[in-house]
Amino acid sequence: MFSRLKEDIQCVFARDPAAQSVFEVVTTYPGFHAVLIHRLSHWLWGRGFRWAARYVSFLGRWLTGIEIHPGAQIGRRFLSTTAWGS
Repeated sequence: MFSRLKEDIQCVFARDPAAQSVFEVVTTYPGFHAVLIHRLSHWLWGRGFRWAARYVSFLGRWLTGIEIHPGAQIGRRFLSTTAWGS
């Protein structure tokens, strides 16, 4: 789990020259937040908790402005600069 987070943060640094620190990425990048929320939502979706998954997805959209359906499968190193508006 932590290795996946580390990989996501490294992807941000590889694609966004404006990223200054890990703290900045973790606290201010909505694309990063959207992917984390999607992982929780997708986990719930895969275990049959469809309403809970849709609600978590809804909250994520409300918080980040980025909508990812809970059933969507996202591969590794998905994060791109377009995910956070750079």
